[in-house]
Amino acid sequence: MGLILKERGFALDIRRPCLGCPLPETLEEHDGVVIFGGPMSANDCEEFIRRETDWIGVVLKENKPFLGICLGAQMLARHLGGTVAPHQHGLVEIGYYPIFPTPAGQALFHWPSHVYHWHREGFSLPAGAELLARGEHFENQAFRFGERAYGIQFHPEITLQMLHRWTVRGAGRLDLPNAQSRRMHFEGRRLYDAAVRVWLMRFLDHWLDPQAARPAAIAAE
Repeated sequence: MGLILKERGFALDIRRPCLGCPLPETLEEHDGVVIFGGPMSANDCEEFIRRETDWIGVVLKENKPFLGICLGAQMLARHLGGTVAPHQHGLVEIGYYPIFPTPAGQALFHWPSHVYHWHREGFSLPAGAELLARGEHFENQAFRFGERAYGIQFHPEITLQMLHRWTVRGAGRLDLPNAQSRRMHFEGRRLYDAAVRVWLMRFLDHWLDPQAARPAAIAAE
């Protein structure tokens, strides 16, 4: 994702709250914010989780483009009053799974048939948010709040290098209920990655607004 944004002319301002990095008090010098995923839960009691979740309010107040991916989407949902919880039957989504756009999602852009996941928890749809895509096991897969804040449960930014790393370092999670085998991860990439890449480029066009002023910086965590 960072390389794609740099190719579009954006400078990256990478912050790591889990390592004590401060977050910007204002986004006057930033064009948008991305919060990526991670092994932690949005329900964790660590100070940096609470601080980062609360900080999303700065982005929303200043009406900057916001994208939450997996954990980032769950943080956005919690900030807006939603809940984050495991599947009621203990299922996970680790691998490629089908996605079903809502009429609102279809009106924005064409969606791929399958997307890549790596999560054990899902989020409820916050009040005032618009559902853009559903899933088979986790109902809420993508939503929009207002015109500029988006949360997605899946990982369109996954690269081949990341796929190798995650399926090796996280090999123990491939035995969880409903998780796919390592072979299926790479087979899924072969089948679906091209369509996901097309979706990601269209999404970024819509999210960042090609008519906006000269890029300044994107804050990423």
